[in-house]
Amino acid sequence: MGLSVAEDFPWTKNNPGSFYYGTFPAVTALVFPSGFLWGVGSSAYQTEGAWDRDGKGPSIWDAFTHSPGTVVASETGDSACDGYYRVKDDIQLLKELKVNHYLLSISWPRIMPTGIKAEQLNEKGIQFYNDTINSLLENNITPIVSLYHWDLPQVLQEKYGGWQNISMINYFNDYANLCFEKFGDRVKHWITFSNPWAVAEKGYGTGEHAPGLKLGGCGAYKAAHHIIKTHAKVWHSYNSTWRRKQRGMVGISLTSGWGEPVDPHSQTDRDAAERYIQFHLGWFANPIYRGDYPEVMKNYVGRKSAQQGLGTSRLPTFSVQEKTYIKGTSDFLGIGHFTTRYVLQKNFPFLQVSSYHTDHDLAELVDPNWPAPGPKWLYSVPWGFRRLLNFIKTQYGNPLIYVTENGMSETVQYPQLCDEWRIQYLKGYINEILKALNDGVNVKGYTAWSLLDKFEWNKGFSERFGLYHIDFKNKNKPRYPKASVDYYKKIISANGFPNPREVENWHQKAMDTCSATHQHLAADSLITHMEMVTEIVLPTVFTLCILISIVLLIFYLRNHS
Repeated sequence: MGLSVAEDFPWTKNNPGSFYYGTFPAVTALVFPSGFLWGVGSSAYQTEGAWDRDGKGPSIWDAFTHSPGTVVASETGDSACDGYYRVKDDIQLLKELKVNHYLLSISWPRIMPTGIKAEQLNEKGIQFYNDTINSLLENNITPIVSLYHWDLPQVLQEKYGGWQNISMINYFNDYANLCFEKFGDRVKHWITFSNPWAVAEKGYGTGEHAPGLKLGGCGAYKAAHHIIKTHAKVWHSYNSTWRRKQRGMVGISLTSGWGEPVDPHSQTDRDAAERYIQFHLGWFANPIYRGDYPEVMKNYVGRKSAQQGLGTSRLPTFSVQEKTYIKGTSDFLGIGHFTTRYVLQKNFPFLQVSSYHTDHDLAELVDPNWPAPGPKWLYSVPWGFRRLLNFIKTQYGNPLIYVTENGMSETVQYPQLCDEWRIQYLKGYINEILKALNDGVNVKGYTAWSLLDKFEWNKGFSERFGLYHIDFKNKNKPRYPKASVDYYKKIISANGFPNPREVENWHQKAMDTCSATHQHLAADSLITHMEMVTEIVLPTVFTLCILISIVLLIFYLRNHS
């Protein structure tokens, strides 16, 4: 189902209101949750590289990217940003930004190569994360650690079918407990899963992501079901074994757009918009906060399954005991949010092949006036964020929220350091969080996505979210600040948006700095080009000269013998 831009559509006039000047609650200590925290994030597979070094086992993303035709330009994360070797450099960037926290993920196969604790632990991998965590804390940066950002050990996929298999619950729980044991004395903020929606739907539904299985609605719902049960098990493990001693928090990070009814006066459009949110956010949040899947999900998937002649719904069910066990298993809710859609009712014809996308009977539209400076899925619609945050407040009892991913990407033809559009995006979206805070939403922190340009899953390096540009053609992978670095730093230092004159001033200064950085990048690119000439062309020319000299010498000797 494609996304439509309808030029002639009578768009509803959503007035998001004017810009709000004000500041966030001040941080009084490094320990959460005092004040509002500013951070930036990344994930292991997208940045670390060193995919087969120092005892790391293969992940499903290693296997997926090494299969032809899965990723744009057949790119892989084999070396990515070389983050495994550049930890100290990247922590310097965090210090420059003056962030309070850094959201990173642990690679399961780096510390447990086969994914099975009883089989093998990799001490070098454990040491790497120990050193990273210690280095962050030495620099007064709080680590927020995600246990799973999509890189399942390949052995578990091959042996058991990955998240299609219920045995993942115990294997993941063993892995999580190892992390609590090794790092929990210093890490106080744990995320079990980052964006499980994408893991389930893109990994086991459409196959766009690793492990690349096209199992339709059945596969996606089954994977999600096991992930939700795994999350609950890990929370209970922490609660009973580690909480008293370590005094940390365990949550989950869910990514969702906002769905706005095309016609707010139409009940069918309002219902469709509600379904959009429930099938994205509610799929995972509802069981955790309310004990079961959203009613609308159960109804729609159940009805479609019956139409297909299936005896039971493709959406699995929780037992009474499981509902009780899962409900309340989150000390905070991580929210990833990027964009908004207009939503309206669309009835899909009866299909023999089931799909998550046809189950919810809706169509997504975008307003052609929304800015979309990068890829065509990511429109800048700041007002949708405030609405999403308020929805969470009313639906789930105003939980403690940390924004775990929010940012704008660009599609790369050439380096774009003066990222004016990212500045506007960050300014608009962060301002909506400030408004939501004034609405009484319990939001305590913001994580810009992401620190670096990195491997963007099936898009390879063609899409860039980084505040820092990386020249991937240069073997040293140098980092260059974009204008947004300077701007985000100013927001952090001012703790918000104090007054119009000051905020306008930041914009000009950010633009001035990126011009200077561009010159620096151009000079470095020239040097890299010259190095390539020196390393490749000159030795080739030299070798050719020797060969020609030998041929001429033989010719000369023959003629004179």
